[in-house]
Amino acid sequence: MPDPAPTPAPSSPYDTYTSPLASRNASHEMLRIWSPRHKFNTWRRIWLAIAEAQHEVTKDWDKPLVSAEQVEELRAVVERGITDEELARASELERDLRHDVMAHVHCLGEQCPKAKPIIHLGCTSQDVVCNADLMAILEAVGLIQTKVVRCIDALGTEANRYKTLATLGFTHYQPAQPLTVGRRAAQWACDLVACENRLYHDPFLRRGMRGATGTQASFYKLLGKDVDLFEIGFLHQLDHIDWELSPWDQEHPHTTSYTFQLTGQTYPRVYDTHILADLASVAAVLHKIATDIRLLSNRKEIDEPFGKNQIGSSAMPYKRNPMKCERICGLTRFVMNLVGNAYDTAATQWLERTLDDSSNRRLSLPEAFLALDGALDLMHEVASGLVVNEAMVRKNLMAELPFLATENILMEAVKLGGDRQDLHEKIRVHAQAAGHRVKQEGLDNDLIERLKNDPAFKSVHHLLTEEGGLLDPMNYIGRSVEQTERFIAEVIEPLRERYADELDQLGGSDRGV
Repeated sequence: MPDPAPTPAPSSPYDTYTSPLASRNASHEMLRIWSPRHKFNTWRRIWLAIAEAQHEVTKDWDKPLVSAEQVEELRAVVERGITDEELARASELERDLRHDVMAHVHCLGEQCPKAKPIIHLGCTSQDVVCNADLMAILEAVGLIQTKVVRCIDALGTEANRYKTLATLGFTHYQPAQPLTVGRRAAQWACDLVACENRLYHDPFLRRGMRGATGTQASFYKLLGKDVDLFEIGFLHQLDHIDWELSPWDQEHPHTTSYTFQLTGQTYPRVYDTHILADLASVAAVLHKIATDIRLLSNRKEIDEPFGKNQIGSSAMPYKRNPMKCERICGLTRFVMNLVGNAYDTAATQWLERTLDDSSNRRLSLPEAFLALDGALDLMHEVASGLVVNEAMVRKNLMAELPFLATENILMEAVKLGGDRQDLHEKIRVHAQAAGHRVKQEGLDNDLIERLKNDPAFKSVHHLLTEEGGLLDPMNYIGRSVEQTERFIAEVIEPLRERYADELDQLGGSDRGV
């Protein structure tokens, strides 16, 4: 049978699939890092770095491998950046050659005919692709780091604002000892700090120039004993490329580069699992924070920011759904599930290399960064605009405080001469009755009134008050205020100072859909 006619190209962007990560979630900066133009410009910079290093090592030879003239011609083309016409030409060549790297080698050679013979000299594709991927990862991690700190900064502001507002604590999602709204926000920030600390201290690894199976055989054939000098020169050139490509603080320890001691044709794919696991850790914390806010929204204590004309439900006009937090949970769940994908890829790299990693990593690496980037922007919007309904916070706390205060009431009554066992039993009976009234009759908690009407507790009746008495919420928050203040001063403020330039450059989110 004849082959079916090819499907015509869509005439409109509305006739083809577009990833929601690009259209709805990720920032323009993260999209730029993973864009085709940025990738292929990086490939070209790597080819230039290879040529420069090969020229430097062999310039004193009778016949240098690469001439100064070839380097300069190549540099002029590379530094102007790849054009739309060249991108289209490379796509045309790839359709014929069925090899993306060689398509770009030929495309670049057409632009610099003198340098054409030495482009990609001694290289296998992954000498270019792996180093370019690692550079994209470095830049993307830098952006993620800064956005994590931006969320920490916003949560720190809220922590300071509400550090003295007592609220009901929960364990097992059941009422527990009170803390403050600010202390809870500080805890959220503290979890993110743990993630930032890993990203900040992780060293950045490079593949280097290793050839087809990692043995450097081709470069050794070309350069002999000078092969180590060549790789050092190449890595030195890459350091300059990083400075030009990355807008993020170059003094961060993770920009200190190390080469893998050994590689196959690719850098060890287990490194991708480390990267995606760190991204997933950030995602898990964002998911937890967003879930907490959703739970508190149900209790009418905290709302995420809500637009003036925003619609919460097509059917129920009164709804004010926490849609940003719901999107955070959806995006971060996607990021967390990509880690297993990276483990599978690392586990199935046969011997020195197999190609089934390529198509997979084109999805898993960029999309993990794009999804987390969008979630971090959303979290910053939420954290910067939290609406704390103080009256409901107090109402919900005071509804449970009589139960939480019973131990203190018992201790005070015993100190004033009461029998501990007898008073404990009386409180138990009164508490059970008050609990039945709340749960089964839908009435207010009347435990305090019951205790005030019980002569056994006459000695502490004057203490059953809120302001300064046994029902004052501030008596039950422990060191919430002091812990929050110390955390802001000792952890958040130094982060704000360290990332001052990046935070100023980043500004607000550029994705508001």
